[in-house]
Amino acid sequence: MSKQSPLTGLHRSNGAEFAEQDGWLLPLHFGDSCREYQAVRTAAGLLDLCHRCLLRLSGPDRVSFLQGMVSNDVKGLAPGEGTYAAFLDIQGKILADARVFCAEEFFLVDLWESRREKILAHLNRYLIADDVEIADWTDQRGILSLQGPKASRLIAELLQGDQIPPRALGHRASQIAGAEVSLIRSTHTGEEGCDLLIETKDLLPVALRIAELGKKLSLGWIGTKALEVLRIESGIPRYGIDMDENNLLLETGLEQAVSFDKGCYLGQEVIERIHSRGHINRRLGGMVLEGDVPAERGDAVRAGEKEIGKVTSSAFSPVRKAVLALGYVHRDYLKAGTPVTVEVQGKNVPAVISSLPFYTPAQPS
Repeated sequence: MSKQSPLTGLHRSNGAEFAEQDGWLLPLHFGDSCREYQAVRTAAGLLDLCHRCLLRLSGPDRVSFLQGMVSNDVKGLAPGEGTYAAFLDIQGKILADARVFCAEEFFLVDLWESRREKILAHLNRYLIADDVEIADWTDQRGILSLQGPKASRLIAELLQGDQIPPRALGHRASQIAGAEVSLIRSTHTGEEGCDLLIETKDLLPVALRIAELGKKLSLGWIGTKALEVLRIESGIPRYGIDMDENNLLLETGLEQAVSFDKGCYLGQEVIERIHSRGHINRRLGGMVLEGDVPAERGDAVRAGEKEIGKVTSSAFSPVRKAVLALGYVHRDYLKAGTPVTVEVQGKNVPAVISSLPFYTPAQPS
């Protein structure tokens, strides 16, 4: 049976059509995915991200333990700061990507819920003599996310002048509708954004308050169909779609998830060997296709008769007025402007390699 968000009833009342993804029944759209897309690009949209997993690591050895388990530097984080990182196996392959938030007495690790059992088992396997307690907060907390150029304005009104933390993944405590929330600067769409970490019991009143105050800003709920287009335009890879346990971290282009100076961690030898060599054989890149039919995951990318890669995700982009695709391409063909073809529905469709992201929001004047 599919898992469901605590807000599923609210979504049904808002006209959501659902689809299963990673074992969850999620809102595919709320009647018009094109309108939802435009809400994020021009105003603000509200996402239900309760299909995320939250692990709390506490205890005197939490810093040294987590420092040895993830690819980025968590030792240097101060309370109120966060970083993007990955859990790797000893071959440098990605077990999960994650956001790590530092609080006074603990770390909070946020990742896709579909990776929960894998990462819990992985952590406990290496938790031998370290004095660390791992608590699963997944059922105790949920995440809502405001995305769009008017997100900060709405947050200021919700919090009576309080602002989104200035640095990416910075976080602070606040209140909405009498409920305690953690305010996190984060984007899932390329637009300005803010995640709200909320106790499960308070999710509904907070969601209703946001929706009510957001009406004058044309705020709308955003389903997974619109979110997929938004994230592809922004060149944001998704675990389970654009990367998995078969991928080396540096193949994904997620260098922001790596510290090359922090010292030893699980998978570090492979990462360092690739880094010192100066290249990898393939890398996640972007492609712009002719026509209006998106490619499917696994569709071949070719240069002439030679297969040089595979598509991982694809969608028609309203802002680029073209089909966009993410996929792994051999390093010899990654230069922007390189002509290739993509096999779509049995036909070789002309395409061109593109730099990422495909779309960057205009900076406010």
